[in-house]
Amino acid sequence: MKKQQYLEITPFTLAVVSEQDENGRYIAKVLEEEAEYVLEAKPTNVIDYACKYFGASLKGRQEGTREISGITHKAPITIDPASGMYFFPTKSPSNANCSWIAHSHIKEVRREEEGKTSVLFKNGSKISLDISHGSLINQLQRTAQIRFLLDDRIKRWRKPPHSEDDKDS
Repeated sequence: MKKQQYLEITPFTLAVVSEQDENGRYIAKVLEEEAEYVLEAKPTNVIDYACKYFGASLKGRQEGTREISGITHKAPITIDPASGMYFFPTKSPSNANCSWIAHSHIKEVRREEEGKTSVLFKNGSKISLDISHGSLINQLQRTAQIRFLLDDRIKRWRKPPHSEDDKDS
């Protein structure tokens, strides 16, 4: 795996996982449907870069989540709602050991030993995370909620306005 500074997060990105390199620095392992990349940046910085690529900062996306849903801590975000990229953090984003998981790629969540949970993705790959099963399920549900609320708002604005002729039919 080649080390890079940043990489575009796409609809094919499964997760941005926090790992420590041989010097103890936190780096990001980006899991794609058919590839893996190691980036010399913390996962939250990779997510912030991806948000900015689509016109908003991570902080702006978090504020949007708070405004729409009231979720304030470990807020799930959309990187780009048009392409269905919704991610949730496994810990506080200020924690260097925070990983980010793409909501749309999760097939199953399994309880492991105390404090760990495995995520099975639709493509068959699997990761083990330092997060309790209950906490991960909660993050999944919160992401589904923000996804529904934001998608609903977007759909409402895409509907064509009713003309005066429509009222008579």
